[in-house]
Amino acid sequence: MTIPASAPLGGSAAPLVVRTVPVDLADLPLLDLLPEQQPVSWLRRGEGLVGWGVAARLDTSGPTRFSDAVKWWSEIILRADVDDRVGEPGSGPVCFGAFAFADEPGDSVLVIPQVIVGRRGDRTWLTTVSVEAPDLAPASPPRAPAGLTFSDGARNGEEWMSVVAEAVGRITSGELEKVVLARDLIASTDEPLDVRWPLHRLADQYEMCWTFHVDGLFGATPEMLVRRERGLVTSRVLAGTIRRTGDDERDLALAATLARSSKDLEEHEYAVRSVADALEPHCSSMNVPEAPFVLHLPNVMHLATDVNGVVHDLASSLQLAESLHPSAAVGGTPTASATALIDEIEGMPRDRYAGPVGWMDASGDGEWGIALRSAMVTDSGVRLFAGCGIVASSDPEAELAESQAKFVPVRDALEA
Repeated sequence: MTIPASAPLGGSAAPLVVRTVPVDLADLPLLDLLPEQQPVSWLRRGEGLVGWGVAARLDTSGPTRFSDAVKWWSEIILRADVDDRVGEPGSGPVCFGAFAFADEPGDSVLVIPQVIVGRRGDRTWLTTVSVEAPDLAPASPPRAPAGLTFSDGARNGEEWMSVVAEAVGRITSGELEKVVLARDLIASTDEPLDVRWPLHRLADQYEMCWTFHVDGLFGATPEMLVRRERGLVTSRVLAGTIRRTGDDERDLALAATLARSSKDLEEHEYAVRSVADALEPHCSSMNVPEAPFVLHLPNVMHLATDVNGVVHDLASSLQLAESLHPSAAVGGTPTASATALIDEIEGMPRDRYAGPVGWMDASGDGEWGIALRSAMVTDSGVRLFAGCGIVASSDPEAELAESQAKFVPVRDALEA
């Protein structure tokens, strides 16, 4: 059963029948369960959720995409027949979503898989939605991409540096304080991509990130836009980046340089401030650290801050994600001026790049990351994305190098 956005949920629409039971899968990695057709995933360090099949689906777009999704999910839950024998965040009914960065253009989706397998600590569970419980066993191995080639997207490197220079000029003239500019890279293959191939490699290489796939959008994001769990809310802010060299001693020195960089600290402060301001109306108390820490990933290091709070209203994780999006980490400061400049000079549709991606359960708890270090499977190939925060002191050549470093996770994951 697929429910389009325009379909009423009353009348003849059958309620979803949801059953969650504990299962014993020993040490079987969750990704090994995924079939090639219609897989979804949200994993970090071997824990999280995977699923397949489509029990129901919402396609939406435009400025009401988040409220459309919240309404649809609420109506689904009100009518669902639920037997949850696990009681963990992510058990019972769960939807997975991927949302467009901007009001226009771009499509957004919320999907309820027919089968979901979750793992949290030493607990693993199976959720079925209006289907019989399947035998849980490893699926066929993923296929490596054949005939992989890469080509420039909307702009080549020289053209993109000119765009960065234009943005720096607009910032120094006082139009805005920061803007995040993105570029794309096109990967072509001889056959349609088996998305499980890059998912396995990303999960192995970037276990500290959240490896995701929803409706063709996949990646390994280091940035948690918002997590809501039993009244507590967390947002991980990343802004300020330096490339790793592979030499541990040299990288420690670079980390210290990053932590003192006025350009990167300025960029980071804008991002943290925008997140704290967006969460404050929903929280009775908040903790915003005074200084960031350096997050070490295999290819880059970031300035990072974890903002925490206690939710005092009934806002779901998706409603909190809407209030946070776009943060200064993916848009800029002030938001309206930055997004207007992105529309004017970036020169490509972002689609779901840098939009919220993640999951939500029946209680409204869930995790929504920012679709960074990501790519989108299209009819003609795969679009890889990378973005950089631009401030007054940004150097176009340095920003180009940073964008190339940010392509590395997904680019390497596609290689056979």
